[in-house]
Amino acid sequence: MSRLKKVRRVLLYTLFLNVFVAVAKIFYGYAIDSISMRSDGFHSFFDGTSNVVGLVGIWVASQPPDEGHPYGHRKFETLSTIAIATMIFAAGTEILREAYLRLSVPHDIEVSVMSFTVMAVTLAVNIAVMMYETRKGRELKSDFLTADAMHTQTDIYISSSVVISLIAAKAGYPIVDIIAAFVITLFIAKMGFSILKSATHVLADAACINPDDIESVVKNIHGVRDCHGIRTRGNRDFVNVDLHVLVDPDAKIQEAHAIAHTVEDAIKKEFRSVVDVVIHVEPYKKRND
Repeated sequence: MSRLKKVRRVLLYTLFLNVFVAVAKIFYGYAIDSISMRSDGFHSFFDGTSNVVGLVGIWVASQPPDEGHPYGHRKFETLSTIAIATMIFAAGTEILREAYLRLSVPHDIEVSVMSFTVMAVTLAVNIAVMMYETRKGRELKSDFLTADAMHTQTDIYISSSVVISLIAAKAGYPIVDIIAAFVITLFIAKMGFSILKSATHVLADAACINPDDIESVVKNIHGVRDCHGIRTRGNRDFVNVDLHVLVDPDAKIQEAHAIAHTVEDAIKKEFRSVVDVVIHVEPYKKRND
């Protein structure tokens, strides 16, 4: 099974669990009139929505290179993470608006044992989903799964704050419910910016591997006199490298070509995430001290 198919399978599993969690919290949040529980439920709903976006994005990213996209479609996975961040910000804005309105129109919250049971079950599901996606994100080197795991991790913090607000409401302090909603919004905003930062690095072709590490590999290859202009771009599982390799000026074309192939193979062997290496061969010129 290909890597992207495995990522899609993970997203299908988490989609089912996120929908279950969201429905439970939204339904019971309206039942007891708890803004923080409803907000947490809608946040979980966006977890499920992000899974759908991810499924579409991963499908597009899995398409082979074509005439219009000779380098492939892998950045569509990164674009999907930006879509997640956008939905996160939208959810945060809605939660903030409802919390502000609640300040002027206070409501009583009906807290029962069932309230805590719902939160305990959904919290356990969130922890399981976060651990599963984090492990699979590392295993499959998927930026999307890692971003989605961060999203779910924030759900855990948010759900914990909801439990605190329910305890406070039971004790006669419903205002804590509104405060918790504002705190949730801050968590959501922080998570959104973190995801955007990660996606921007890929789209802006930020360096993926330390050039010094590549240089140390290349300079140990027989026939290479020097190298420079080392650049890397891509994401964790799909890195592109280009560099200049200097060989003996008297080397024949066939020899220089063979050295370039050896360099490419050595880089790919040392750095498993590298999928393409472009090498510009130059004649070595001794520097005058």
